[in-house]
Amino acid sequence: MSGRRRLLILTRRRSGAAFRQRIEPYIAPLAERGIEADVAELAGTAWGRARQWAAGARYAGVLIQKKTLTAWDAAFLRGAGAVIYDFDDAIMYKAGAAERGPDRGRMRRFRRTVRRADRVIAGNAVLADHAAGAGAASVEVIPTGLDVSRYTAPVPREDPEVFRLVWIGSRSTLKQLAMRRSALEAIGRSRADIVLRVIADAPLSVEGLAVENVPWSLEAEAALLGSSDAGIAPMPDTPFTRGKCGFKVLQYMAAGLAVITSPVGVNAEYVQAGLTGLWARTDEEWVGAVGTLAGNGDLRRRLGAEGRRRVAAFDFAALADRFCDTVQSALDR
Repeated sequence: MSGRRRLLILTRRRSGAAFRQRIEPYIAPLAERGIEADVAELAGTAWGRARQWAAGARYAGVLIQKKTLTAWDAAFLRGAGAVIYDFDDAIMYKAGAAERGPDRGRMRRFRRTVRRADRVIAGNAVLADHAAGAGAASVEVIPTGLDVSRYTAPVPREDPEVFRLVWIGSRSTLKQLAMRRSALEAIGRSRADIVLRVIADAPLSVEGLAVENVPWSLEAEAALLGSSDAGIAPMPDTPFTRGKCGFKVLQYMAAGLAVITSPVGVNAEYVQAGLTGLWARTDEEWVGAVGTLAGNGDLRRRLGAEGRRRVAAFDFAALADRFCDTVQSALDR
């Protein structure tokens, strides 16, 4: 079809959550605008990537997801047309970094990448500030989205005498939950009816607290959330975590669950205390928040319903135009 343009999308893993939640849902809307996307996984070697960067010259633009550029990468990308960079983590910091400056090597690659990009798409305002401070010419904030229709409101269960907390994540982010082990143990001591459901690719055990480890799967995650009572999202306050995009919180809200979270980064924005959930910082606050929700079904339902109403703004359909406009404006330029 005449007038159609081609976009090369380079990502680390097509099966990864970042691609699935930030890029894949917008490929069809881009095609409707006459922008055909070819998706490739980044090669594991410098020479392999060099061929991919060089191939960018045959496209109207290249969209790079999360991968920051070495000097070698940037040299081979020089012939490409428009360059768009998408990221959803504070990748200039190491995950375990304390309150100090960014890693020098990571920051150098990040600065090189955002300065080369014609458009930067950041997952939240914190990340957008990082990009602007590193010299990005144009930054657009587009949050990580989800398909709200996949999730249903909480359903009646066969074991209503159990109050089921739920946490969903991966082996890497499970460390954040494990860091609140003392709070989880205190929750277990506070009530005998608490069960923690962990949906992940690795198990967790907590002394004195019943833990239900369930392997994560895309097909089952929505139903597993919907058969829980409240979602939890503990997180340390570090330079890295302040850049997180709060996807698990959005999942809880889409499932109609009241949420308890550490007020860090966008979690404090998405979960508004007393409106869509509760905040907890200390072990005592975690125990108190769980007790409040366990003892008040009306409150849980009210918080969950408001969260489900607000999460509609993060539906893929609601974000598609913003994403497509950003890509189209970069190609037009």
